[in-house]
Amino acid sequence: MEFNPLLERMPTSKMPSFTDREGLFNEERPRYAEEAASKIHGGCGLMGICDESGTPMSGVEAIKAMAVQRDRGNGLGGGYAGYGIYPEFPDHYCFHMMYHDIKAKEDAEAIFDQYFVVDLAEPMPTRPVKGISDAPLLWRYFLNPDSYKLESSEMSTEDFIVHTVMLINSSVDGAFVASSGKNMGAFKGVGFPEEIGHYYRLDEYEGNTWVGHNRFPTNTPGWWGGAHPFTLLDWSIVHNGEISSYGINSRYLEAFGYKCTLGTDTEVAAYLFDLLLRRHKLPLELACKALASPLWTEIDRMPESEQAVMRSLRAVYGPGMLNGPFAIVLGFNGGMVALNDRIKLRPLVAARQGTRLMVASEESAMREVLDAPDKVWAPRAGEPVIARVKGQDWPIHGDLHLSASEVSCAVTGVESSCETVEVN
Repeated sequence: MEFNPLLERMPTSKMPSFTDREGLFNEERPRYAEEAASKIHGGCGLMGICDESGTPMSGVEAIKAMAVQRDRGNGLGGGYAGYGIYPEFPDHYCFHMMYHDIKAKEDAEAIFDQYFVVDLAEPMPTRPVKGISDAPLLWRYFLNPDSYKLESSEMSTEDFIVHTVMLINSSVDGAFVASSGKNMGAFKGVGFPEEIGHYYRLDEYEGNTWVGHNRFPTNTPGWWGGAHPFTLLDWSIVHNGEISSYGINSRYLEAFGYKCTLGTDTEVAAYLFDLLLRRHKLPLELACKALASPLWTEIDRMPESEQAVMRSLRAVYGPGMLNGPFAIVLGFNGGMVALNDRIKLRPLVAARQGTRLMVASEESAMREVLDAPDKVWAPRAGEPVIARVKGQDWPIHGDLHLSASEVSCAVTGVESSCETVEVN
């Protein structure tokens, strides 16, 4: 599939102003995001909650959990992703879009009109909130690929959507895809998370899974497209920490057609999960081991069969391994997973109450939502916490727990049972 090339526009050195909603810029249009001039060290807050029975929860629950963690951010980014929030459009892809100006909106909509059937396009519902200013144009589109264009592209539907997201983010100056999945959406911007939640009217949404984030930017500026969560298809990522392997991770992803253009290390985590889980069809726990691999000294102490698996995993996915301190929550249709780095340099706690499983940076956030948790614990480094919604299709290949031989086959792509994997 070939998209029509779009005119390149030269960036200027100044940051944009979003007050010019009619697109009345000078000949040089300011770029929507630029690298920060200095580096600020700090922390972020995150949360994830999933009702495994599938019972919808109000977005207010996510707002409450993030409001408790207000001091973990500085007002330069907050956001949420909810699942099951669009029951009236369960089979449509929903693009949440951010536009710098009218020109960016027209360019992006030209792509939608050419390659998709758009059943509904409308501004995102918002309300005035003190502390939220200079917002971009916010629109959402419920659409599906045009059947003829999809067939001629010789792509799967999911790859078609990914290709479109990469095209818009990299080629349409001033247009950014906030989310692109089915029956889900991301709501993010510059502000404290409780302000962002009220701004997007999350009290009017219900979902079976929510993730949230309070940002304290470390390497990049606080701008609307750089707030968490970062998404692709149904995947959404919120992250606390710093991925020091961003450079090699992004180059590795480029070999598979992904383009990292949003100026933050968290973007690579969303794309890596899509690559490992959807395209390479790794089981969830194996994908987590690829991203937060055990140390070599730990591998040496494992049983021989497990050593073969872990060595194969590191040999195949070494450039995709995430280095640095991090805690992340991955949301998707069907559940969520939370994961720490391999030596747990960022806080992550978990709790369960009945059918609800919750994770957060602080226990106080969970106790704000769960009045009487049955269990509270601190997950071990590199060990995933997994929630699965009952009755929903599991979007991930394989079972949650596989034998060593089955894991080896998943890494090497061998369909029949294999006992060992040789790594030179």
